[in-house]
Amino acid sequence: MYDPPVYLWAITIAGVAAILASTCFVLYGGAERAGLGRRPAALLAGGAAVVFAGWFTVSAVLAGNGWYHRLPWLPIAVVGFLGTLLALSRIPVVARALAAPGMMSRLIYPHSFRVTGVTFLLIMAFGHLPALFALPAGLGDIAAGIAAPRVARRLAQGTGRRAALWFNAFGIADLVVALALGALTGFQLLDITPSGQPNSELPLVLIPTVGVPLLFALHITSVVALVRAPRTAPATEPSVPGSMKYST
Repeated sequence: MYDPPVYLWAITIAGVAAILASTCFVLYGGAERAGLGRRPAALLAGGAAVVFAGWFTVSAVLAGNGWYHRLPWLPIAVVGFLGTLLALSRIPVVARALAAPGMMSRLIYPHSFRVTGVTFLLIMAFGHLPALFALPAGLGDIAAGIAAPRVARRLAQGTGRRAALWFNAFGIADLVVALALGALTGFQLLDITPSGQPNSELPLVLIPTVGVPLLFALHITSVVALVRAPRTAPATEPSVPGSMKYST
């Protein structure tokens, strides 16, 4: 069992928490823009925070007790949380918030925190993760995290629909590759040294079990919104000056 340095614990937990928190912020803004009012918006964001924090805690406890060392519990956790998120997105108040004006660009902002993938590269450098997994997973996440703010700004200005579709395609492919390589190396289905076992232990396991399903759900929601939106309707995406800003 590999116990990373404290600062790697901090980077990993902070990165996953930032993805969760920024998604709550996005939902709050979407509810306001949908005309639901501040109180319902706060309740929606608060409800999302409870769901996220609850699963974060449960997953950490399961990892601490070694559940993710054995198949099929880690895949079940990933697929189960993703399915739960997609089901929750069908709730009318959530669906209204996700369909609010300006949400297509805002759904991309949480991906900015994928730069946390640098953790994979650092642990690889210390000799505790295989390059076969760490290089594509880490570099892919960093690339997605760097690209996300620029893609979101272009989409907000009404000129980035194609870029947003390519971004989502790249982001989904990156997550699929990382999960596949993480499983192959982590469960030693490939005879490689070092193995990817740290991916099934704290703190790294919080990335595939908590962060990745939410990022998948954001990608899916974003692609659906982009496909359904009129191709020549920049007015539906107001300009966002550099940071996520919401107004009623």
